[in-house]
Formats: sequence, structure tokens, C-alpha cells
Amino acid sequence: MELNLRNKVAVITGGSDGIGKETAKEFLREGCKIAICWRTYEKLEAMQSEIVALCGEVYLEQVDVSDVGAVKKFAQNVRNKLGSIDIWVNNAAIIYNRDISSITEEDWDCIINNNLKSAFFGSQAAAEIMKQDGAGGVIINISSYATIIPNSPRSIYAISKVGMNSMTKTFAAEYAPFGIRVVAVIPGVTLTEMTRAVGNLTKDRTKDIALQRPADVAEVAKPIVFLASDAASYITGVGLEVSGGKLSVQKPYECWDSASLTE
Repeated sequence: MELNLRNKVAVITGGSDGIGKETAKEFLREGCKIAICWRTYEKLEAMQSEIVALCGEVYLEQVDVSDVGAVKKFAQNVRNKLGSIDIWVNNAAIIYNRDISSITEEDWDCIINNNLKSAFFGSQAAAEIMKQDGAGGVIINISSYATIIPNSPRSIYAISKVGMNSMTKTFAAEYAPFGIRVVAVIPGVTLTEMTRAVGNLTKDRTKDIALQRPADVAEVAKPIVFLASDAASYITGVGLEVSGGKLSVQKPYECWDSASLTE
């Protein structure tokens, strides 16, 4: 399958660990130039040491994605440094493990600003550059399975990602005339630093997944790269669930129990 990604410029927000870092590596393997932003420079330095062996052209910048002006400046800096923006991945996100009664206005603003506002205005900035350059492009929003079934006690996180799903549809329609596709990826339980921080990925956490295991970050990154490619040229305005068949049926673990009895 020809992905036609060589020399494309791919931007990943929050790209110094987890799904974002692995996605950056996959884009580099496909011959892309990449730009990555993150809130702390120490994370970016660690990321740079990992990807140097892949021999791609990389631009790194420390950015607070909740600051609209900083995000817009980052987009322009990417264009100036790498020549264009072909792919923009809204991956930056934070999560609080708190029940509703303990959530403050500051908590609300922090998560909404980092997860949803940043994606909205980052997409807007990227799309304007894509329009000016006239070559179209792809915007990919990294959503969450929490948009399908919210996960208590992380209500604001789910709300922010539901907003991202709605944004995916409206952006896809409004930017289609300019050759810009907008899609979302909806990961299920994935082995990242963030998921490890909010809870152990025990057998109990995976019993409702048909494949009976969490995803490795590469298993989410590869679909992201596919959606950014020419192979997905007729896919826009939708979210691709990458969850290992979570809740495809009730009690999927019983299928494994039955299979083991027949062996």
C-alpha cells in the first residue's frame, strides 16, 4: 500500500511521550518531516535523543497549548522552519482522576483549555496555513473511548473529548472545500505514561476487551499514520475506534474461557 507521505510535514502536539511520541516515530519512518511541541523542554530533549537515530528532519518547540497565541505562533514557526504543514495531530491532553464534587473551576478550565481549546485553535491555525498553501491537508484529533462510555471519576476529560468528536465533524465539513480532511482516532486502553498514572492496567481493566489486553502505543500510532495518508483519502468527519473490540459484546472474556475448554 502506497501511503505517499515522504517529505510531508507532520505536526504532533504533546508529542514527547506515549501515543504522540510513537506517532512521531512512525511518521519519520515514512519519510516525513516532523514538528513536536510539549509544555516542558526537558521532555523535548529526551525525545530528541530517541529520534535522532531515525535520521529525519525534526523541529521541536516548547509550547503551552492552552495559550492560543503560543499555538498559532508554533504553527507559523513550523511553516517557516519546515516549509508547510500537511498533517496536524491534536494529541496534547491532561487528565485528572477526581470525583465531580471535588472538581474546581480551575480544574475545569485547565482540562478544557489543554484538551479542547488547544485542539480547536490548533486546528484553525493549521487549516489556515493549509488553505494558504493550497495543497490541502489532514487534521487528526486524538480522542478517547471515554467519549463512548465516560469513565468516572474523570468527567471533565470525557467532556473535553466529546467536544473534540463534535469538532471533528464540523471542521471536516467546513474545510472540505479546501482539500482538508479532519478525522478522529478513539483509542481504548493503551499502555502510556498517562494511563499508568491513573490506574493499574490489571486483568480487571481489560476483561471487557475482546482481545483481552491493552494496546501498545504502536497499535494506535499506525492507524493515525494511515488516516494521514492518501490511502485514507475518502475518510473524513468520523472517528476510528482503536479499542481491541472493547464492549463489542457483553462479557467477552467468556469467549476466551470457552475457547480454552475446547483446546
